Amino acid sequence: MSIWSGVVAAIGALGVIVAGVFAARATKAAAEATAEATRAAAFVTAAPAMRAEDLRILEVTVKRVDEENGSLRGRLHRLEVLVRAFSSYVGQLTGQMRSHGIEPPAPPDAVDEYNRTGV
Repeated sequence: MSIWSGVVAAIGALGVIVAGVFAARATKAAAEATAEATRAAAFVTAAPAMRAEDLRILEVTVKRVDEENGSLRGRLHRLEVLVRAFSSYVGQLTGQMRSHGIEPPAPPDAVDEYNRTGV
């Protein structure tokens, strides 16, 4: 074997090693790109399901708030009826006291305001 054969064999071996390094780097870059594309595809695929779940949670929350709101409106209405009934009753008692010559005590400011404004 001549020296040139050895040099060519060494250069060929070095070329194979360099080609292997470049192939390994390209394979790694391709694998990273594929992994990123897979993650993006998974996100895009999962996004409608996540939005549907968010919508379901929102609908359940709105339904619960509507039910609570209805309950609170009912309680508020009953309290308004009770305040009006007490107001009428206290007015009658005050009238009876005055008809018997008894001056009732002055009402609290909140009652006086309610009698003036109705609120």
